[in-house]
Amino acid sequence: MSAFLAAAAQYPIEALGGWDAYARKIARWVEEAAGAGAKLAVFPEYGAMELASLDPATTGDLTGSMHFVAGLEEQVDALHRDLAMRHGLYILAASLPVKRGAEYRNAARLFAPSGAMGVQEKLVMTRFEREQWGVSPGGPLRLFDTALGRIGVLICYDSEFPLLGRALVEAGADLILVPSCTDSVAGYHRVRIGAQARALEGQCYAIHAPTVGVAEWSPAVDENHGAAAVYGPPDLGFAETGVEAMGEMDRPQWLFATVDPARVERVRREGAVFNTAHWSEQPGAPSLPQLERVEL
Repeated sequence: MSAFLAAAAQYPIEALGGWDAYARKIARWVEEAAGAGAKLAVFPEYGAMELASLDPATTGDLTGSMHFVAGLEEQVDALHRDLAMRHGLYILAASLPVKRGAEYRNAARLFAPSGAMGVQEKLVMTRFEREQWGVSPGGPLRLFDTALGRIGVLICYDSEFPLLGRALVEAGADLILVPSCTDSVAGYHRVRIGAQARALEGQCYAIHAPTVGVAEWSPAVDENHGAAAVYGPPDLGFAETGVEAMGEMDRPQWLFATVDPARVERVRREGAVFNTAHWSEQPGAPSLPQLERVEL
């Protein structure tokens, strides 16, 4: 696999004037990433919740906003599929609530330049999702085999659970995408630390893409804090701090960084430490979650 440029969004939640305004916004963001040469564009968790602003009846209605946005799933996916094909890049679309039977789940979708789509649902719900919003855990955990390398997705809170990241690494992940939506600086740092820890113990890249901005009209994504970043293991060929690149806190922007799967292979083979290989030496090293492999 060759090195490529990745783009991580610090994506602002905004009130929109209609579907066309949303489509233009997403197109503009993707065009900017593609124009810079990115082959992968990563949007955050629940970024699609800004679509609730299209229906004034859902203002202040947590359940109503979820139901309305879930009803736009096919349109949102068609838009991202078209943009991935038109610009020849992979896009992790901002996650949104999807209706699966009687349940709502939090689903991120990875679109390939071919038009193929892979879905990763969030596995572990936050207190807000389970106690107030009624979003259910999904699954299974998946690893996506792509032309860029082997990619896993841990949505926000999922990144704070090491066995999920380890399952991806044992399946061969070079890169873990961490889309997030956090309403406090503390929440942002929890996800940041989780993403960095997964990069350290898996000796791989982790790309963190958060929502930013204030949307007082939304009971779901009213306050958003974070900084996009690309992390790696602080070892051979990677930044000594483990931070390959980081954006400016809370400012809407694309963050760009080069991702090189060959560096992952080398650090796992020749690094000063072998976190990946030595995992099983932990006393009581547990069994790992099962996952599916998907070709994109």
